[in-house]
Amino acid sequence: MTSIFPEISISTERLVLRPLEEADVPAFTEMMNDELVTAWTSVPVPYTEDDAREWITRGAPAERTEGRGIVFAVTEFLTQRLVGTVHLRKTDWRVLSAEAAYVIAPWARGEGYAAESVLAAAQWLFHDRKFERLEIRTPADNTASQQVAQKIGCVSEGVLRNAWIARTRTEDGGWTDVRTDLIVWSLLPEDLDGTPGEMAGAGGYSSYPEWR
Repeated sequence: MTSIFPEISISTERLVLRPLEEADVPAFTEMMNDELVTAWTSVPVPYTEDDAREWITRGAPAERTEGRGIVFAVTEFLTQRLVGTVHLRKTDWRVLSAEAAYVIAPWARGEGYAAESVLAAAQWLFHDRKFERLEIRTPADNTASQQVAQKIGCVSEGVLRNAWIARTRTEDGGWTDVRTDLIVWSLLPEDLDGTPGEMAGAGGYSSYPEWR
């Protein structure tokens, strides 16, 4: 029998991590068309509302029900506005490990939301699900993503050379693929003991089962 994560909501001081809903389609589409998202991910270009609806109604739920991971919409607690997503993926149920990927909407950057949401997901993964390892892989030139890994206490383990295809703008305004290295980061349960005080406070979480 395939192991799966429960369908839950995770709350922090400022954020709610919950399953994606069809009502998120417009905001999700706008977020995924941002230039930095296009540059550092493999999403379709342009990203349409049909793409968003397919992911929200089929792709993301299947990640959980088929045992591959779990996808969270990240929303502001007060406004309910979509801040971004956190995706725990490539789950190894024997090793009890997963990889975290995250996207933050342009308007929400610079507020610490990425670190707060990923840290909350990590705390839930370690404390509630008893996992032993969380991995993050960041493209070599994506300094913002690297800062998130550093801020939550990840340890840099090394470089996977020539392991990712990013995208960059061409002279005519289009996009072209470019190969890049990936930096591998890891977070273990004991690493959270050394999380800076301000992040430990911001990342404190509560989880609520059976969100729907």
